[in-house]
Amino acid sequence: MTFIRAVHGLVRRIPRGRIVTYGQIAASLGRPRAARAVGWAMRHCPAGVPWHRVVNARGGISRRPNAGSMLTQRLLLEQEGVPVQRGRVSLVRHGWREIRRATRAARVRLGQNGKGDPCDSR
Repeated sequence: MTFIRAVHGLVRRIPRGRIVTYGQIAASLGRPRAARAVGWAMRHCPAGVPWHRVVNARGGISRRPNAGSMLTQRLLLEQEGVPVQRGRVSLVRHGWREIRRATRAARVRLGQNGKGDPCDSR
């Protein structure tokens, strides 16, 4: 399994009303310094991946060239009961605490140590 597919698979498991950071996803997949690679993978999400549940390290909606997608992310989060104030959400209140448990299988599929090329898109 490639890093990108592992990212999408993990994001699919984030429960409604919960959020995760790019860095948490990277660390959970055994690549703690690959938060930007997670962002790149999220930019190329297939349909059905709840991309709106991934935020930056400060709980903020990351800036994008298309401001409309930032508004869409805010609306989707609010529909799930996650309030957004000043462009940020509370990681303490709405963070997904079970992320480490959910990623054990994904790390095994990536390889023993979760090592994989974060830019490998196969």
